[in-house]
Amino acid sequence: MRILAVGDIVGEAGVRKLKEELPKIQKEENIDFVVTNGENSAGGMGITEKHFNDILQAGTNVVTMGNHTWGKKDIFKFIDHPQLLRPGNYPKGVPGKGLGIYECKGKKIAVLNFMGRIDINILTENPFLQAKEMVEQLQGKVDIIIVDFHAEATAEKIAMARYLDGKITIIFGTHTHVQTADEQILPKGTAYITDLGMTGPKESVIGMDMEVSFKRFETTLPEKYKLAIGECMLNGVIFDVDDETNKATGIKRIRIN
Repeated sequence: MRILAVGDIVGEAGVRKLKEELPKIQKEENIDFVVTNGENSAGGMGITEKHFNDILQAGTNVVTMGNHTWGKKDIFKFIDHPQLLRPGNYPKGVPGKGLGIYECKGKKIAVLNFMGRIDINILTENPFLQAKEMVEQLQGKVDIIIVDFHAEATAEKIAMARYLDGKITIIFGTHTHVQTADEQILPKGTAYITDLGMTGPKESVIGMDMEVSFKRFETTLPEKYKLAIGECMLNGVIFDVDDETNKATGIKRIRIN
């Protein structure tokens, strides 16, 4: 089985880029299952029902979120959609879910979404303890476990990957919008990359207008961010999973300009 994870969709231009490129990638790379992070798809912060549906119609099986989950009030209309996940370590009682189980080619695939706590500044439960509990509950009930860890600190992401190594099939980081070059299969068999990167405006500061970013850094004043315009790129990673053992056997970064 081949699984594709697509990096954070940034703005409407990022959604369009996904719609243009994903069908081609699926055909050329024989992709069976797609996870896309959509938390920045609506104006760079949050997601709307339209953008969510556009991402699904492009060919995505599951949309994951992060620290901008509640960026658009529209999300409360569709937060319980089975193909939408928000971080599973939000406090109990928060709408939505952090775990979904899906069927593909006769396999049961569990997708989990967690959010880091270092430099995120959002009150959440401990992602390590939540991940441990949820993964333990899934053992023997599903064939493949995929984790999107939406976090700022590389150390926190690496620690989570090592913490879950051998217990899950795939873990990838999202949030920083910069694709890392550390794709690997860890010693106990889990495929890992620190960050998928982003799908959005190429000539930008992580998807945002450069001049606005310069002003913020020059003056330290809270200049309002706005999305960059122009040519977009798509970042993601393809994971190969053995159909007999359900273990990761390959990992490959993709970057389409």
